[in-house]
Amino acid sequence: MDIKLSVQSVLTDPKTETQVVLLRADGNKEVMPIWVGVAEGSAIKFALEGILPTRPMTHDLLKNVLDHLGLRVQKVIITEIKNNTYYALVYVESRGSLLSIDARPSDAIALALRTHVPIYAADEVFKQRGGESLDSWLEKLGPKDSGEHTV
Repeated sequence: MDIKLSVQSVLTDPKTETQVVLLRADGNKEVMPIWVGVAEGSAIKFALEGILPTRPMTHDLLKNVLDHLGLRVQKVIITEIKNNTYYALVYVESRGSLLSIDARPSDAIALALRTHVPIYAADEVFKQRGGESLDSWLEKLGPKDSGEHTV
């Protein structure tokens, strides 16, 4: 069974300068962290904050193309984790058929936020998330690292 998630926040890892997307299971205080690049983290933050850039970013462009073609994103699912790398699928409706498209989780999340569709993780993936390492990592963060991007 898939677990519905919401983006809780996007934090900066002070050691690596990468971004960490914290996904929270709906109705649960458990979180699933996904480390992403700075550009990907920024794209997710923009969507969370409702920031519309003067020119479309890649995820805005993709949403616009899908809209123009009459395709509708239905959901995204983080499907598996292999060697500490997450994998995702974007489900798009086309002429009554549901298509699954391979995607990086960061891209799938950024697109889901722009199209207002649910984000899920496969149950097995959620069970494998970095809970203990996340707790110790969060303890090391200072106030400036936590950001203001909670949804």
